[in-house]
Amino acid sequence: MADDNKLQQKLADYIEDAHAMEQNDLRMLDSMISTTDDPQMKEMLQTHKRETEEHERRLRERLDAIGRGTSARKQAQAVGAALLKGVGDVARGDKAGKNARDGYTAEHLEIAAYQLLERLAEKAGDTETAELARQNRADEEEMARRIDASWDRTLELTLEENDISTGPVSGVTDTVGGATDTVGGTVSGTTDSVRGVTDNLLGGEEKQR
Repeated sequence: MADDNKLQQKLADYIEDAHAMEQNDLRMLDSMISTTDDPQMKEMLQTHKRETEEHERRLRERLDAIGRGTSARKQAQAVGAALLKGVGDVARGDKAGKNARDGYTAEHLEIAAYQLLERLAEKAGDTETAELARQNRADEEEMARRIDASWDRTLELTLEENDISTGPVSGVTDTVGGATDTVGGTVSGTTDSVRGVTDNLLGGEEKQR
């Protein structure tokens, strides 16, 4: 019985952690949305914010159902972390790239948290929490895939923010040009050699006559 109580206590801790994590994610998303100008990227973030609001609601209701309630301490930690990130988002110049990097990192942290929560809930016999973890994780995995598919666009936006244009790479052009010259010289030299051999053969035939 004592072990079962400890297991239930640990499960409640994990749900509480996941709830604070989602609150942190909401504030991070607000910061990212406010510093994103590209319509496509902004829509992706706004969509995930709606999903994250649903994640937070599910976890909050689950905490209420098990008589735990939300943790003021963990919520404060989440708010503090998000505020620090918000200040950094405003200050830095390559917002698109670092927002995507931070978002991608956050999604995989959440995926890992829900993997653990689901398995712990199953061991504790809490099927509702296990299903909640699966539902939330599916959204996080989908968001990670969206970010993964947008790296090229993200880099374009980052370079635009910093007024960096990308043209032909001179080193590649020079190398190709040099290779062409080398090939041309080799072909020319080979042609001259063949011509010389032919002249020698013809000359030899004339002498024999």
